[in-house]
Amino acid sequence: MQGRFTVERMEARILDIPTIRPHKLSFGSISRQSPVIVQVWLKDGATGFGEAATIGGPSWNEESPESIHHAITSYLAPALLGQEAGGFENALARMDKACKGNAFAKSAVEMALIDAVARTLGLPAWQLLGGKVHQSLPLAWTLASGDVAKDLEEAQLRLEQKRHRIFKMKIGARAPEQDVAVVSQIARGLQGKATLTVDVNQAWDGNTASRYLPRLIEAGVTLIEQPVAQWNVPALKNLCATLQGALIMADETVCTPQDAMMLARENASHVFSLKVAKHGGLIRTRKVAAVAEAADIGWYGGTMLETSIGSAASAHVFSTLGAQHQGCELFGPQLLVDDIVEKQMPIVDFELQLPDGPGFGLNVLPTQLDRFDRARQGLTATHVDMGQAA
Repeated sequence: MQGRFTVERMEARILDIPTIRPHKLSFGSISRQSPVIVQVWLKDGATGFGEAATIGGPSWNEESPESIHHAITSYLAPALLGQEAGGFENALARMDKACKGNAFAKSAVEMALIDAVARTLGLPAWQLLGGKVHQSLPLAWTLASGDVAKDLEEAQLRLEQKRHRIFKMKIGARAPEQDVAVVSQIARGLQGKATLTVDVNQAWDGNTASRYLPRLIEAGVTLIEQPVAQWNVPALKNLCATLQGALIMADETVCTPQDAMMLARENASHVFSLKVAKHGGLIRTRKVAAVAEAADIGWYGGTMLETSIGSAASAHVFSTLGAQHQGCELFGPQLLVDDIVEKQMPIVDFELQLPDGPGFGLNVLPTQLDRFDRARQGLTATHVDMGQAA
């Protein structure tokens, strides 16, 4: 029997939004983001939005905007049409049966379901995710222009604006000696003003990490993200055991609760970088975080450079987690030339303020969705409705 939470229609579209500057990582540079936006309609008329963004197309992992869009429209949406949106675990099980893997695609769909159900109930999404612990989170900014002078100028401006005093540097594209020199220059410029972290994005082998990370720590780095390849758990374990003065954070190595359990058993991470997309949704993000809490491992709120939709969804689930955290980096909306919502989450005194309105607490602007829609040149977004369900 159908209820008011029944999924009646689902639509997915790919957007192309330029960034305010090139964003350089160890595996390349991006000048635009191409998030997949999902909208779901329930029987009672409520609608919800979800998002999955990749960094550099399929450069970060196996999924791309095109594969995410295809998985949603061809497999995930048909599996959920006519089903109750409020049964989130059941929805995840149905999506798992319809389509193996594809965590990013499933995350976007689950996000839209939670937003729609929360709006139907007139509740903020965090009420459906365990209850809020944090009203705000310290917000980091990534310095990734590739130019020391520009990075320092950018950091100084954000300090003056009271927006960020945690800065992360993307390294690994240069030779290690050059990376150490550049990070040291930035560290000297920020000394006494801000916290500095680095993300190697898997670019180094274990020996390189053991040789150069102590020099980065000496320069003032306090948190080191994914210094070695995803598979290289022995190197992560060795770094955790031998390095002094900084924390090792796993990112690509920790996607599932099983990954989290393995890292906890091996003592191979001090902190987990949580990203809703790589975990497969908000519910599964909480499961990875639960392992971290049980193993006395900290957490950090990561980003895939989402628009305000994905960023707000992440903020809602991060707000429900424990106190042992390193802040978050949900700065994606600030990196884009424009957003797709009426009003972004505010930043006050270096902290991201969490929205309390129904759902994810944001109003999406259809005109902005149309403006950045990749298919806007005479084409329409792909949707699936009850008439198309198998």
